Amino acid sequence: MLLNHGIHLGYCTNIHRGETWEETWRGLKEYTLRVKDRVCGGKPYGIGLRLSEQAARELSAPGKIAEFKDWLEANNCYVFTINGFPYGSFHGTRVKEQVFKPDWTSKARLEYTNLLFDILAQLLPPGVSGSVSTLPGSHKTFGVGAEELGAIFENLRLCREHIETVSTATGHDLHLGLEPEPLGLFETSGETLKFFGLYFDRHPQDKDFFKYVGLNYDTCHLAIEYETPKRALSRITGAGIRLSKLHFSSALKLAPTPEMVAKLQAFDEPVYFHQVIASYGPTEPLRRFKDLPDALAFAQTNPKDLGEEWRVHFHIPLHAQPTDGFDSTRDHILGAMDWLAQNPAKCQHIEMETYTWEVLPAEMRAGDVVDQLVKEYDWTLAEMRERQLAEA
Repeated sequence: MLLNHGIHLGYCTNIHRGETWEETWRGLKEYTLRVKDRVCGGKPYGIGLRLSEQAARELSAPGKIAEFKDWLEANNCYVFTINGFPYGSFHGTRVKEQVFKPDWTSKARLEYTNLLFDILAQLLPPGVSGSVSTLPGSHKTFGVGAEELGAIFENLRLCREHIETVSTATGHDLHLGLEPEPLGLFETSGETLKFFGLYFDRHPQDKDFFKYVGLNYDTCHLAIEYETPKRALSRITGAGIRLSKLHFSSALKLAPTPEMVAKLQAFDEPVYFHQVIASYGPTEPLRRFKDLPDALAFAQTNPKDLGEEWRVHFHIPLHAQPTDGFDSTRDHILGAMDWLAQNPAKCQHIEMETYTWEVLPAEMRAGDVVDQLVKEYDWTLAEMRERQLAEA
């Protein structure tokens, strides 16, 4: 939906199962329209679409996009952003490190992302910019050396050329947002600046790169890194990096006492990566764990070396603060809103992304998935109204 300052808000449909196009479209019909009817008040409704590589290919078949555009128009909906991070299956099976494959060393990732822009350019309403979000190049455990980094930068350069070509042909403002994530190739604001600096070391002539390629800032991910939103967002945009999209998401945090670590086992599930970062105080280095089982195993053998706070990459519903001794990083979302209120022209796309519905502990679910999404909209819009980012 369109808010103040030309900002578009939606939720990411990766919360729903759907690897084929028909499954994806069925999710829009069964869930997204029900959410729209409860939150939109008859106004045009913006969709944050998730398309797997298979769904993108199937949607590109002759007549499919026209059919989907007719459906969007009939239901007063529009697509303004696509989540292109997960290439393949995203629910019901082990995702974990697979969500980073293929990474940006691969032509398959380039071709998939280019296809998403081809689709998005055909779906966008006139005058609405379009974004695609993607992974931060690769994952630190994949062994990215100079050769792999060169391949990543070359594929990003080719993608940037494709985006420019499609933008010029259609008149749409299109942009790609790389999404820092814990243990991604770049995960902090400092590593973000270094990554893009290295790109320009290799391609100093690419003066318009940031017109087409920038950052998808996920509030969960940067909160896990113990960054403050005002400093991180100002640092990123101050370096000239385009803020392609803001992901509003919240992480789990806790004081790692033996009792709380025992309770944390309820969040250990086999589908998604749940990276953990432990803080030992403001002057001590952070300790990073690849996944929650690694952190739990460390706690078993090092019960007196757990630090002051753990932050866990487990998306918590935006509207619901956890109980039973747990807390969330929702304050990072509020800080990002405060920053956006002071810099409303810096980002036009906001996507709520709590994809963990199926694996949330039962006590953290609010009715069915539609109820949860409506509550997230209600909370987000109320906070944005307080900051004059949405109409009262």
